Amino acid sequence: MKLKKLMILSSVLYASAMTLPAQETNELEQLRKEMREMRKQMQQLEQKIETLEQKKPEVVSQPPSIITTPATEPSAAALGAKPWSPADPIRLAGGGQNYLNLSFDGLFAVGSSTAKDIEGLETGGHDPHQRGFTVENIETTFEGKVDPYFRAQAAVVLQIDTHGDTFIELEEAYADTLALPLNLQVRAGQFFTEFGRQNQTHPHAWDFVDQPLVMGRFLGDDGLRSAGARVSWLMPTPFYSELYFTVQNSQGPTAHSFRNDNGGAPFFGRQSVQGRVLAFNDMLFVPRYAASFNLSDSQTLVAGASGAFGPNGTDGDTQIYAVDLFWKWKSPNQHAGFPFVSWTTEAMLRRFAAGAFNWDLNGNGTLDPDEMVNPATGLPAILPRETLTDYGFYSQVLYGFRKGWIAGLRGDYVAPSERGRYEAILATRDMDRASRWRISPNLTWYPSEFSKIRLQYNYDQRTGIGNDHSLWLQFEFLLGTHAAHKF
Repeated sequence: MKLKKLMILSSVLYASAMTLPAQETNELEQLRKEMREMRKQMQQLEQKIETLEQKKPEVVSQPPSIITTPATEPSAAALGAKPWSPADPIRLAGGGQNYLNLSFDGLFAVGSSTAKDIEGLETGGHDPHQRGFTVENIETTFEGKVDPYFRAQAAVVLQIDTHGDTFIELEEAYADTLALPLNLQVRAGQFFTEFGRQNQTHPHAWDFVDQPLVMGRFLGDDGLRSAGARVSWLMPTPFYSELYFTVQNSQGPTAHSFRNDNGGAPFFGRQSVQGRVLAFNDMLFVPRYAASFNLSDSQTLVAGASGAFGPNGTDGDTQIYAVDLFWKWKSPNQHAGFPFVSWTTEAMLRRFAAGAFNWDLNGNGTLDPDEMVNPATGLPAILPRETLTDYGFYSQVLYGFRKGWIAGLRGDYVAPSERGRYEAILATRDMDRASRWRISPNLTWYPSEFSKIRLQYNYDQRTGIGNDHSLWLQFEFLLGTHAAHKF
């Protein structure tokens, strides 16, 4: 603005000087002298402007690969930057577009039960398993973008058992593709199998303190997960429709109904072995289809069907079928998602083709220690080849009646569809197949999206054992931002 004024003033003075008469020579010379001084000042101002433009700082388009903290860090207000919020990710930036988000989740429970065998009462590896305090799940999650072609996630979990010993497990570590054509995506690594609705979610995202009974009995105490690959196809339909096909290893405790040695204990009255992968049909194959429909502006329905097929550890095959349904209503006048009502149910059926087994392990025709006896003969039991069929389901309702407060009710039931012939031979009932049911009301309070307090009561009825009452109080805290789970 100052430069512009000087230019206008010099022009006016120059024009005025040109109109003066010749006899006013002295005044003219004075005006010319002033004009030369103004031009000199203008040149100096132009030089200053050029110098400032040359010293203008460059805008850094990429974040630095190493984050450093100055000795005296200026305040966010002094920098004019947005203050950090707990909702912001704990992010380590790399070169280009890749980054790494870190989060830490702690899940604890305290309570008691009338059951003498709480570990037998609760079927989940992350359920409360003793009177007093239980460290259910300590999870560190690494999530981020690798490059324009892959994103990845890993979850490392720590737990403390009933003896006070800490153990660690790699829950998940996988990469997803980002740039495949035709709405295709491939996942590879160690991951929870896309089976049913709840199996893919981590314990801190469950709606109840413990996992449903049918999941513990059919999918194992840690859920169905293993190393493998999954292909998914988002189908070109007017509604959400996705098809999955997973191939994974079929051995180990995380493939409970398949090639699992059950820790050396009998499984369906037989010794079970894990074996090795000798052919492609030794793998676990899991197809799934899921679809979502908007019933109205306030109601959504999600339906799915799954199957799991693979060999088991008794020289037979296992088939598990499942259907799941999720319905949710959210008020048109909702605030932060409340109020809402949701209903979830899953039903499963397992067909376990058990191989023949002779408990005369030493081949001497006499009963030795650790061998099962046929009470009719007093000799080692000889079990025939047979197919054992079991089924189970759970159904739950959640009511978010005000912001941060959710009341829930869940019912569970598992039972055999028929008794196996081996159960008439064995002196003891197989608790892996005994029918049982549970009713669980709970109340959850979220002080914020980073903490949770939940109170739950369980009423259990187990055939051959009786009724039990349990009361659990659960607490969760979250540091950083956790990757979102599927709707």
